Amino acid sequence: MDIVTRGRLNRATLARQHLLSRDQVSAVDLIERLCGIQAQEARPPFVALWTRIAGFKKPELHNALHERTIVRATLMRGTLHLMSAADFLRFRHTLQPMLTASLRVLGSRANGLDLDRLLPTARAILATAPRSFTELRPLLQEAFPAVNDRALGYAVRTQLPLVMRPTQDRWSFPTVAAFTLADEWLPEPLSTVDATDQLALRYLGAFGPASAQDFQTWSGLGEGKQIMERLRHKLEVFQDESGRELFDLPEAPRPDEDVPAPVRYLPEFDNLVLAHSDRTRVLADNHRGEVVTKNLRVRATFLVDGYVRGVWETTRKKDKSILTLRPFLPLPRPVLDELVEEGEALLRFQEPDAGTVEVTVAP
Repeated sequence: MDIVTRGRLNRATLARQHLLSRDQVSAVDLIERLCGIQAQEARPPFVALWTRIAGFKKPELHNALHERTIVRATLMRGTLHLMSAADFLRFRHTLQPMLTASLRVLGSRANGLDLDRLLPTARAILATAPRSFTELRPLLQEAFPAVNDRALGYAVRTQLPLVMRPTQDRWSFPTVAAFTLADEWLPEPLSTVDATDQLALRYLGAFGPASAQDFQTWSGLGEGKQIMERLRHKLEVFQDESGRELFDLPEAPRPDEDVPAPVRYLPEFDNLVLAHSDRTRVLADNHRGEVVTKNLRVRATFLVDGYVRGVWETTRKKDKSILTLRPFLPLPRPVLDELVEEGEALLRFQEPDAGTVEVTVAP
C-alpha cells in the first residue's frame, strides 16, 4: 500500500481547497466543491471565498443568498454552514441522524421534551414569520412552560429543517439572525433518500486523502469505517506515515509536496483547520491550542508554505484598518513582505471605506 507523506497530504488538501491558486469559479460552484463552508458567524464565509476565488466580490455571495441558490443552515457537526441550495436539499435528510443524536447533550434539560408536540408547534409559529431564537424561545415556552427554554430552542434548531433568512446587513446577516422554514424558503422539498455514500465521496473530493475518522470528525456522522468499507471498491487506498488507512477518489489531485504554496489568510472557523481528526497535515499539534480556544472558538489563521504559522485579527481606528499578525515563531522578511501584501489586499476587501490600511506584527 502506497504511503502518502504529510507534505503530500498538505498539498493534496490545499489543491482541493483552492488554496494553491485562486480560481475563476462562482461562489455557488466553489461551495459545492468544498461541500459547504463553515459559517458560525456572518463575516468569515466572505473571507473564505475571497481567499479562494480570483476577483471575488461581496455582492456575489450576498446576491446568491437572496436568490436562494446558497443557504445558511445547521448542518455538519450541528454547526452553521453555507451550502448550495441543491446540496442542502440533497444532504439535510442524511445528516438528521447526527442532529437527532446531538439531543443527548441536553441531559436533564430535556426533561419533558416531546418532539411530536414541539415540532408542529414550532412549525406553526415560524410559518407566520421568520424568527430569531431569541424571539422563538419565549413563544415555545408559552406552549411548554415546564420545559427548559434552551432545550426547546436547541431541539427545534436541530430537528426542524430551517435556514437563516438573509438581510441587507453588511455581511448579509445581523448578529442575531432570523430562521425560516426550509420548505417555505426553497422551491423544492428536501430529498428523503439516504445520501451518506455520496456525502462521503464529496468529502473526499474536498478534503482527501482522508481516514474514516476524519470523515466522522467533519460530518458528525458515525460508522465512518463501515461507510468507507462499503465504498472501498470505488476508492484509492493509501497509508499515512503513522500507518493510518486513507481513502481517496481515484482521479483527485495529489500534487508533489514541493509544489509552491502561496501565503493565504483563512477566516475564523475555516474548513481547512476543522475537517480532519488528524490536523497535522496543516496544523502542528503543539499549536492547536493557539488556534482553537477553550470555549471552542477557532481563530483566524494564516498559511506559510501551506501550514498554519500564526493567527490574525483586524481592528478599525477611525479611518484606518489594521491587520495584526501573531506568528507562532519569527518569520523571515520575504515571508513577512508576502503577508503584508496579501493582508493589505484583504483589508481593502473587508474595509473598502478605510482611508488607510496597515499590516503589523504583534510584539
